[in-house]
Amino acid sequence: MKNVYLPNDLDNNYRVVEPPSKVVVGMSGGVDSSVAAWLLKQQGYDVVGLFMKNWEDDDDSEYCSTRQDWIDVVSVADLIGIDVEAVNFAAEYKDRVFSDFLREYSAGRTPNPDVLCNAEIKFKAFLDHAMRLGADAIATGHYARVRKYEGKVELLKATDLSKDQSYFLHRLNQQQLSRVMFPLGSLNKTEVREIAEKIGLPNAKKKDSTGICFIGERPFREFLSKYLPSQPGPMKTPEGKTVGKHIGLAFYTLGQRKGIGLGGSQAGSGDPWFVAGKDLANNTLIVVQGHQHPLLYSRTLQTQDTNWIRGELPDVSVSYGAKTRYRQGDATCKLDLKNNQLGLNDFSLDFNAQQWAITPGQSAVLYLNEVCLGGGIIV
Repeated sequence: MKNVYLPNDLDNNYRVVEPPSKVVVGMSGGVDSSVAAWLLKQQGYDVVGLFMKNWEDDDDSEYCSTRQDWIDVVSVADLIGIDVEAVNFAAEYKDRVFSDFLREYSAGRTPNPDVLCNAEIKFKAFLDHAMRLGADAIATGHYARVRKYEGKVELLKATDLSKDQSYFLHRLNQQQLSRVMFPLGSLNKTEVREIAEKIGLPNAKKKDSTGICFIGERPFREFLSKYLPSQPGPMKTPEGKTVGKHIGLAFYTLGQRKGIGLGGSQAGSGDPWFVAGKDLANNTLIVVQGHQHPLLYSRTLQTQDTNWIRGELPDVSVSYGAKTRYRQGDATCKLDLKNNQLGLNDFSLDFNAQQWAITPGQSAVLYLNEVCLGGGIIV
C-alpha cells in the first residue's frame, strides 16, 4: 500500500505542521470518504465522522439515496471504530447554493453548483460545525492535495489526474485550506478500491455518485422545470433561419447536442446540431450544425467573481494552464489582470489554441503546473 501524504508532510522548502489530534471527516456513504476516515484512524488521529444532509425537497430513494447513504456511513463507522453524527445543512444549502443555481439558469448561464457547495457548505458550514465540535482539522474524500509553502497553503492536483477534483475546490481560501486534509490526494482510485475491499468495508463495491449533488441521476430537465417556468421560443441559425422551437433558454447549455430536438437532415446537411448561443432579449436559441462550426470556438474568455487561493494576484508574465470544464486538460493561456488590478475582481484569458464551447456560468480555473491558483466565473 502506498504511503498517504497529508498536509504535515515534509518536502524541500516546506514547513512541518504539527499533526492535529481531532479530525472530523465528512462522510457521504461512498467508498472515498470511508477510506479517508480509515486512513486517518490508522495514522492515530482522533476521527469523528459527520454525515451532511444538504437536500430535503423531493428526497426519495430513487434519486436521492440519503437513507441508504446514512446506513452505509453508520456501518463503516462501526467497522472503523469511530463515532459518527448527522447534521442537516439543507437550509444553508438552499440559501447559499440552490438560490444562486436558479438565478444563474434564469439568466441564461450554466452554473456549477458543486463548486459553490464546496466553498459555502462543505468547507464553510461543515468546517464551522466541526470547529464547534472541537476539531483541529476536517477531512474529505476529495482527490486533491494541500501543502504549506512560503507561509501560504497551496491547493495541488491529485496524483491520480483522472480523478483530480481541484477544479471544484478552486474557491477555497487560506483559512479554509489551512484546516483541511485530503487523505486520498496521493492515491489512485484503484488503490482506494483495493483498500476498501482489503479491510472489508461494506460499501467497497458501491458505485460512485454522479451528477449534481442535489439532483443525483434524475432527469435534469424534469427537475429544473419544477423550479423555473417554461418560456418557449424559436431556434434559429446564425443567419436567422428558424429551424425549430425550444422549451426555454434555461434548459440548454452551450455545446449541447442531445435533447435539442433537431434531426441532422434539417436545413440541408446531415451533421448534428449544437447549441451555439442564447439571445435572451429575443428569447431565441442559436443553433449550428457540425462540431467544428466556428461559433463553437473561442480563444478568449472573461470572468467575474474571482478567487485567488493565495490571496495574491498571479504573475501575468507567466504562461498558465486553464480548465473551462472539469474533464478538460489544461489549455495553455496568458492571463490579463487589468480589471482585477482596478478592484473589479475579474480577469481574462487568451488561449494559445481555440477552445470549444466556453460556457458562461462555468468556472475558468488557473493552474501553474500542479498548483491550482484559483479562478472565476465565465461571463
